Amino acid sequence: MKQEAWPTYSAAVGFLYSLRLFGAKFGLENTFRLAALAGSPQAKLRFIHVAGTNGKGSTCAMLEGVYRAAGLRVGLFTSPHLVSFRERIQINRQLVAEPEVVRLVAEIQPLLRQFPRDHHPTFFEVVTVMALIYFAEQKCDLVIWETGLGGRLDATNIVTPLASVITNIAFDHQQWLGDTLGKIAAEKAGIIKPGIPVVTATEAPEALRVIERVGREKGAPLTRVQPRQASRITPHASLLGDHQKLNAALALAAVEILQAQIPVAEDEIRAGLAAVNWPGRLQLISKPGGGEILLDGAHNVAGAETLRAAWEKHFAAAGAVLIFGALADKNWPGICRILAPLAGKILTVPVASERTADAHELAKIFRSANRAAAVAACENLTDALNASKDGPFVVITGSLYLVGEALERLGFSPAGSGERGLNEWIAPKMLQ
Repeated sequence: MKQEAWPTYSAAVGFLYSLRLFGAKFGLENTFRLAALAGSPQAKLRFIHVAGTNGKGSTCAMLEGVYRAAGLRVGLFTSPHLVSFRERIQINRQLVAEPEVVRLVAEIQPLLRQFPRDHHPTFFEVVTVMALIYFAEQKCDLVIWETGLGGRLDATNIVTPLASVITNIAFDHQQWLGDTLGKIAAEKAGIIKPGIPVVTATEAPEALRVIERVGREKGAPLTRVQPRQASRITPHASLLGDHQKLNAALALAAVEILQAQIPVAEDEIRAGLAAVNWPGRLQLISKPGGGEILLDGAHNVAGAETLRAAWEKHFAAAGAVLIFGALADKNWPGICRILAPLAGKILTVPVASERTADAHELAKIFRSANRAAAVAACENLTDALNASKDGPFVVITGSLYLVGEALERLGFSPAGSGERGLNEWIAPKMLQ
């Protein structure tokens, strides 16, 4: 299709939707080749590469805030998006403009014709290169670069960063990354480059041993950040939870390591952390009619434990309502059992995804884990919101997709376009 066939943002988004048919593939060959066809924009940029199971987005937001406060032009690449595709590509926390998305799609589409259909770049590979092109064109001083899934074979791993950051290692995406913490750590540690410093807050001994070994093999100096180092950190009040102190300590360790290359003053660090905002992660909003809603994308067991700790510390009031929806490929029984004792009323919902877990199956687990709670399966999120409107405190969690839908329904979305479906990909077995 010719470049002039992309006159509108909706047409460009439609093209991006079509890329879902190529599923999710692991390997760097296509991304390297597509980037080379685009002029290797990654060679013109500096990166901090961030991997890990949980806390990647918050850590990226903190790094971005600190370096922006220092006067740099900072690119931010994250996934998934909550509402709008444009959230994935930001400069100084300004979402990429719709006309820029149209232009980038138009420019990259002819390059895709040089690939055979059975080796066509995936949605994530294409978007990764689009982001590189945009950041290079915009002459970003630094790019905070979050992995999509894993690290070793993730499309983002075609860059050589100034520093690599691994937040933590926990069980998630076992079907892709492995069924032990050691195997998962090996995939995350794949972002470690020869001689490039690496920072981690990983505590699990099995995972830490792998990261230490990879660091030694590649001559990459390793800095460990431990919970006691986080006790002096005070991030912005909007970032609830003790885990955010550890994320902040991790981000600041990376900043310290890079001081010789990118100096940042103490007052700039404080200003950067004070201004951090990261929607959908322990995000507290006030309901128009009174009461509060807590939104958190606790999509794995470790995330649910973190949510539970913050819930018990900050919101121990009785009568909480829990609205929960999850993807079927997650350990949703484990998440349900962790959160069930905290709520007096529990409403389960389907997630707006082809991979949603069944709301009635979720409700069964909640009933068995908390027999005192009133549990009901709802047809959709709107019904659950209506059923919880009189509750003084409502928690919406289980999937970032659900959190994004809630932000949109409640009128608190970070962007105006409902494009959550772009987070989906269609597995090869589904195509067959």
